[in-house]
Amino acid sequence: MTWQLAQAADAPKIDAFLSQHIQTSMFPLANLRDHGLCGSHPRAMNMWVLGDEPRAVFGITNEGMVLPQCPDCSDPELADAIALIRGRKLFGLAAEAGQVRKIMRLAGWEGRPATLNSDEPGFSLDLKQLVLPDAEDAELVPLGEVDKAVTERWRERYLIEAMDFDPERAQKQAGEDYLAYTARDSHRVLLIDGQPVAMTGFNARLPEIVQIGGVYTPPNLRGHGYARLAVALHLLEACRAGVTRAVLFAASDSAARAYIGIGFQPAGQYSLILFTNPEDTA
Repeated sequence: MTWQLAQAADAPKIDAFLSQHIQTSMFPLANLRDHGLCGSHPRAMNMWVLGDEPRAVFGITNEGMVLPQCPDCSDPELADAIALIRGRKLFGLAAEAGQVRKIMRLAGWEGRPATLNSDEPGFSLDLKQLVLPDAEDAELVPLGEVDKAVTERWRERYLIEAMDFDPERAQKQAGEDYLAYTARDSHRVLLIDGQPVAMTGFNARLPEIVQIGGVYTPPNLRGHGYARLAVALHLLEACRAGVTRAVLFAASDSAARAYIGIGFQPAGQYSLILFTNPEDTA
């Protein structure tokens, strides 16, 4: 069985397959629905499928993010998929942890410099089980309603702290992220007594499910439960819009405790790798 480059007519089957593995497929599924196949948007993807149904999908975005869902592929099958993207720029890799580690080994990327290379515990929440903390004096507002200098700086600090970006790259990326987030209306800021104290967002969103990402509280405001409250209020907003489930991946033990505190349950492992030089080829 060989990998076949997916065409537009294959999108419904790919969508159905990824939906069966939705805990670790939010990025490719959202990209597929938002940007389609073989488009010009940075997040549009080329995808290869294995089997007619299919039983595996291997995708890469135009910006070089590898997004596989290959739950039962053999080493030779994965090696064949990796060969298909050689010569493309390589931004990073995101998928279920076991698959990522196997791909990294087979591709020879384990020694490649990376700003982020982590395996993170996954969590899932049926929004009927959402536990809402005390929200007195709290208000959640769209990102664009808060001073841009504040939230852009927060995003810059997040990229430095959580993803080990160098300051120059973080500043550039934060500006790009701010524009993308406000255009998509994907992020929110928590206000306490009118003052911004934390930020949260959905880094992937579908009608029925959201994936939380980019949660940040500045150091001087940590320890008050602001991030947990921001996430809970954003999920309440999503629930009222018809979303029934949320997923996320926790970057630290303290973050995991916060998410468990609002009802999340453990759900597998996820790996996220961001390479230091994204313009270098695979």
